[in-house]
Amino acid sequence: MMYKILIIEDNPDIVANVYAFFEAQGYELDNAHNGVSGLELAIANRYDVILLDVMLPGMNGTKLCQTLRAEHHNKTPIIMLTARDTVSDKVIGFESGADDYVVKPFSLVELDARIKALIRRDQNEHFPHLLQVGELQLDTERRTATRAGHALRLTPTGFKILQLLMNAAPNVVTKAEIEDKVWGRDIPDSDALRTHVHTLRAQVDKPFSQPMITTLAGIGYQLGAADNTPDAARVSSNDVVNDTVTEP
Repeated sequence: MMYKILIIEDNPDIVANVYAFFEAQGYELDNAHNGVSGLELAIANRYDVILLDVMLPGMNGTKLCQTLRAEHHNKTPIIMLTARDTVSDKVIGFESGADDYVVKPFSLVELDARIKALIRRDQNEHFPHLLQVGELQLDTERRTATRAGHALRLTPTGFKILQLLMNAAPNVVTKAEIEDKVWGRDIPDSDALRTHVHTLRAQVDKPFSQPMITTLAGIGYQLGAADNTPDAARVSSNDVVNDTVTEP
C-alpha cells in the first residue's frame, strides 16, 4: 500500500535521504522547508503521517503541532524529528500533540517501522471493525470476509477462527487457545477444530495460488501474508541493515 508523507524539515541533506529511502519503497512524499509552508500543506492536503522537525524557520515544530491540533483539529499522526533528547524536550513534544518522537541521528529503517505502526494505529481507531492481513480483510461489524476482493463464504465457527488468527497475526495461535475462545469447555470432539480449519482453508486458501493459513504441527495455526513462505518446520495448508540519517 502506498502511503503519503509530509516531511517538514529545513535540512536539505536529511530531506534528500528521507526521499531516497521512502520513495524507493513506494511512498509518496511532500516537503516543506519552513513551518509556515508546512502548516499550509498539512491543512490543504491529506497525509498518512507528518514528519516534523522541531527547529524550523518561520514557525517552530512545537507551535505548528499545537496549531494543527487545537485550531484545525487535524488528527494526522505526527512524528517529531529533533536533536534534542532530554525528557523535558520529549514531554513538550508530546504535550504539543505529537504521537512519536525520534532523536537525530536516526535509522531510516526504524523510522519506517514507526511510521507503519502509527498508520496502523490510526486506521484501527477509525475502522476498529476492520481487520487486514495482506490481501485478506475481515469486517467484524458486517460479519463478512474477502481475499483479494473476492467474498469468502465462512461458517460462524470459521469466522471466529479466522478472526482469532488475524488478531494474532503473524504470531501463532495454539490449538488450546482457539478451542477455548470458540467453544470454552464444551469442545464437540477431538477432531472438531481440525475439521473447521479444513473448511476454512477451502475458502481462504484453496482458490488462490499461495496459502495464508499455516499449521505448526503439535502447536497450532498461524496466518501470514500470501507472499510469506512458510518455514521448513511448518506444515503446508494442504496438510492436516540500516541506513542512518545524521546531522551534517
